[in-house]
Amino acid sequence: MSEPVLPARREFAERYCRITEADRSFDLDFWQAQSTSARLRAAWELVELAYRWKGGNLDELRLQRSVEAYGPISG
Repeated sequence: MSEPVLPARREFAERYCRITEADRSFDLDFWQAQSTSARLRAAWELVELAYRWKGGNLDELRLQRSVEAYGPISG
């Protein structure tokens, strides 16, 4: 029998305060402490979640490639 596959360990942070004392500093500190790849993974996870809620098939989900050229504007 094979070993069970455990989900990746996730770190979390929490803050305890009165709702009137809550501001965005905790969220900003948390996300700024994350690597770029961690922020991108979290953003993509939200994209997938929203797409599933709307009834979409995740196999259809992909990034749109709409930029044809990049460079200085001539004129």
